[in-house]
Amino acid sequence: MSATTTPTTTAPAESTTAVNLEQVAYFLVTGASRGIGAKMAIETARKLKPGSVIVLLARSASGLESTRSEILGVNPHVTVVTSSVDLATASKELLNEILEKSLGKQQPVDRFGLACVIHNVGTVGNIGRKAIEMDDRAEWEQYFGTNVFTVAVLNSCFLRKFQPVPSRLVVNITSKACLVPFQSMTYYCAGKAAREMYFRVLAEEEAASGVTVLNYSPGPVDTEMTVDLQAHSNAPEIRDYFKNLRDTTTILTTEQTTAKFLHILQHGLFKSGDHVDYYDH
Repeated sequence: MSATTTPTTTAPAESTTAVNLEQVAYFLVTGASRGIGAKMAIETARKLKPGSVIVLLARSASGLESTRSEILGVNPHVTVVTSSVDLATASKELLNEILEKSLGKQQPVDRFGLACVIHNVGTVGNIGRKAIEMDDRAEWEQYFGTNVFTVAVLNSCFLRKFQPVPSRLVVNITSKACLVPFQSMTYYCAGKAAREMYFRVLAEEEAASGVTVLNYSPGPVDTEMTVDLQAHSNAPEIRDYFKNLRDTTTILTTEQTTAKFLHILQHGLFKSGDHVDYYDH
């Protein structure tokens, strides 16, 4: 083999998206009262340094308190703040107020090495009707209000508030449904597609400003949402799909998808703005 054709090997470039969670952080999770959001909040909290602030948002006050108790059980050296809020209608003013109150009095944001928000809140929407039957504008507005509009507003409030923090991480819990159409899931597919594109644009625009964006698709997980789909989807294929996953015990647990999420995050196995699925690694 000639010198000009000899293959060469080079060391892989060090990832620029790897996230160090073992520091003093401000960490906000929406939809944190149960399921994936609760598990991500608990498992991430294990790694945070004393002095970190964890903020949990959801509608269920009792669910939030349960998550809070579990977090303090695994890491008693963090501050956990809960706020029961309906993200379908939450205003910019209310969201800013939640951020302010969570910091306490005279608490500068530049004491944090990392500011992270996980946009986990999500609803599946009306799965009893087909796309052709969806003529209720108010229902469309309510769905997008919770799943897209308030997510974008909260994200803007968050990034503006924590602009002085050197490392800012934005995680969007997305889905394969933003890429592939699934029968009976019109609202969910449309909402996830719109939401992910917002975060992809954000990643492009903020590439040089210290903001890292991950669109994480957790795979089919055993949650109340997939129970609802199995029971009430108007599409037999969807009902059978989730029934088969449960019958064969191949449906993922919240523990499994959270562990994969943390592995991807800490090893930087993504480019900012990427859509990364559980099964990609």
